[in-house]
Amino acid sequence: MNDIFIPGPGSDDDAHPYRQELLAAGVPESMHEWLRDHGIGRLAAKMGIVFQEMGARRMVATMPVEGNQQVAGILHGGAHLVLAETLGSFAAGLHAGPDRQALGIEISATHHRSAASGVITGTAVAIHLGRTLTTHEVVMTDEAGKRLSTARITNLIRD
Repeated sequence: MNDIFIPGPGSDDDAHPYRQELLAAGVPESMHEWLRDHGIGRLAAKMGIVFQEMGARRMVATMPVEGNQQVAGILHGGAHLVLAETLGSFAAGLHAGPDRQALGIEISATHHRSAASGVITGTAVAIHLGRTLTTHEVVMTDEAGKRLSTARITNLIRD
């Protein structure tokens, strides 16, 4: 597994302690201030998640299968959920805004087929963007566009 996590506080660039991590994860520079104190999270960075598109209504990221497999050599079911939760929670956080916090309160997934190599893509689409709750459907596909899993995540928004 590629460990692209770059330690935050105490790094050479104290003005932006997670700058390199955010760049490696494909986070647009316009969002660096929002994530400057936390980065994308150690687990998401270690799993190699790279954002392609970031918005409250739609968020897309990729993740390699390599390094994220279960003992049978296929992508671990928990890896699907990590990608889904990362996408849904980031999208909910964008919807919440800078003075509010999104907290995952429910996630579920159905696995349709396996992947043993390559890169998977997760696409989160908002089902509901409310004042106190958000719900996103997240579809994971392989490089051929075949659906691997479908997840649903609900986040609580609080002040």
